[in-house]
Amino acid sequence: MTDEKPGTPPRGDALPSPVVHKRRSSVTLIWLVPILAALVGVALVVQNWLQAGPAITITFESAQGMAAGKTPVKYKDVVIGKVDKIRLSGDRSHVLVTVALEKSAKAFATAGTRYWVVRPRIGLGGVSGVDTLLSGAYIGADTSDSSTPEDEFKGLETPPAVTHGEPGKSFVLHADDLGSLDIGSPVYFRRIQVGRVVSYQLDPDGKGVTLAVFVDAPNDRFVDASTRFWNASGVDVSLGANGLKLNTQSLATVLAGGVAFQDPGGPHDTTPAPDQAQYTLFADQGSAMAPPDGEPHYIRMRFDQSLRGLAVGAPVEFLGVNFGRVVSIRMDYDEKTQRFPLLVGAVVYPERLGQAHAKLVALAKQHGDNADIAHMVGTLVEHGLRAQARTGNLLTGQLYIALDFLPHAAKVRFDPAASPLEIPTAPGSFDKLQEQMADIVGKLDKVPFDQIGNHLNDSLASLDATLRQVNGRTLPALNDTLGDARKTLGTANDTLSADSPLQQNLGQTLQELQRTMRSLRVLTDYLGVHPESLLRGRRPDPAPATPKPAPAVQPNRSQP
Repeated sequence: MTDEKPGTPPRGDALPSPVVHKRRSSVTLIWLVPILAALVGVALVVQNWLQAGPAITITFESAQGMAAGKTPVKYKDVVIGKVDKIRLSGDRSHVLVTVALEKSAKAFATAGTRYWVVRPRIGLGGVSGVDTLLSGAYIGADTSDSSTPEDEFKGLETPPAVTHGEPGKSFVLHADDLGSLDIGSPVYFRRIQVGRVVSYQLDPDGKGVTLAVFVDAPNDRFVDASTRFWNASGVDVSLGANGLKLNTQSLATVLAGGVAFQDPGGPHDTTPAPDQAQYTLFADQGSAMAPPDGEPHYIRMRFDQSLRGLAVGAPVEFLGVNFGRVVSIRMDYDEKTQRFPLLVGAVVYPERLGQAHAKLVALAKQHGDNADIAHMVGTLVEHGLRAQARTGNLLTGQLYIALDFLPHAAKVRFDPAASPLEIPTAPGSFDKLQEQMADIVGKLDKVPFDQIGNHLNDSLASLDATLRQVNGRTLPALNDTLGDARKTLGTANDTLSADSPLQQNLGQTLQELQRTMRSLRVLTDYLGVHPESLLRGRRPDPAPATPKPAPAVQPNRSQP
């Protein structure tokens, strides 16, 4: 083996010696790309984690119009989040929508926040969500003033009528029933829409409905302590002495219902009402504008005649003033008379009489009497107060109860301690007229019209025979008699003519008779003056007297 230096060319058949090179440890540029990508990904994840907001879960009845990863959540048309996942609940009764809110929208993950799905809606209250026809449905949001964190919410099926922070005031109305009102129904003041109905619910006792209405600013200042609210839904038609009246707020109230309010006439409290003030929702404007009802009192009336036409809700009037209304009509049985009287229950409001009620109370206290309604009614009953069922409308036959004083009312026994208070009754004028008509009809039934008709037929037959005899016998004989009388009158006319001898002799005879009568008058006058001439005869006529000369006129010496 020869010692050769590495790298020396081989001699002969000797193999070359390998040359060993040392490798350098360096990183190639190709590894920089995945490293940079990883760093960018980590940076994006960190940034997304830092910018991510809270995740909330909203419960809806259905997921109509929503899609995971697409449906946005908006507040005032600004996107504040997006639907992340949609799944069914465990009982499959609703859907759970998971929403990823932005970090800037963390205030929407607090108690009191409301969410709803904005879709195209067409109803009697109007059209909403038309812009979603092109862009698709989205979830609307409304914040609150609460700072308590919350991640589970129950979505609304309809958009809220009032959003948070909207200027105005909310008022609470109490009514017997909802009528045709609904969320979004308009609220009117002097026929101008100034608000809307925002919610309603049944009272806990089930005897009424509570509504919440919102009046926009600045019109909320017109609601004061004396304001009256009434249901302005539908059409109010009344037929009175002035003719047919038609009253409605607008066409929208006829279809969708509405509420109206106004202050009563005359002096009243004009203090502005605070937020959440409570009022009574009356059925119509007439009831709303009526004087305050005050404490109601239940009375009962017993009628022995038919009350067909009287219905629950019919008015009870005292001397023409609306005093209350009928609340019940029941039938009873009287064993003594074997009849079925009707018991009518009514609710009356004495304070509707105004100053008259106040004076009655003052007089009762002044005389030391009990000022309750039972004793006051007892005094009025002694003076003839009675309840009558009278006809209110001749066309429909509707009845109402009238409390009036009858001048010749019979004395009745009245117990002020009875419960309920029972008011004595009297038949109405129309009932008396019916009784009189029934009596007249009964008397007419007793008239023997058949017998009278038979006698009348016999009389007419006899009259017919008599007329035939007159026409056949009497009239021809009468014609002959009239002819003879005409001839006699002609002869008498000829005899009494001016040229006839009878007429001339009659004239001379009358002249002689006239001269004779004149001579008899002269003789009678003479005998009246000289009755002795019947024995001595007529005296001769005296000689005519000589006329005396006229005396001379003496002058008047007293004159100068």
